[in-house]
Amino acid sequence: MLKNNLELDIKVKAVQAQMTQAKLASAIGITPSYANRLIKNNENLVNKTFVKILETLGYDILLTYVKRDDELSSKAA
Repeated sequence: MLKNNLELDIKVKAVQAQMTQAKLASAIGITPSYANRLIKNNENLVNKTFVKILETLGYDILLTYVKRDDELSSKAA
C-alpha cells in the first residue's frame, strides 16, 4: 500500500514553490485538466505493478521527498 497522500503532497509542494497547478502542468508539457486527473488519482502516478510486487513481498511504500540543490537543478536543465 502506498502510504503517502500524493495529492496533498503535490499541492503542498506546489504552494511552497509558489506554482499553480496550471503552471506545473505547462512546465511538464501536459494540460491542466490532465494534471488534475493525475494528481487526484494516485494509481496513475505510481505504477500499480510496482505496488503489487512490494505488497506481495510484504512491504508498504512510503515516499520521501528531498529538495534538490539549486546547483544540481541548474545542471539538469
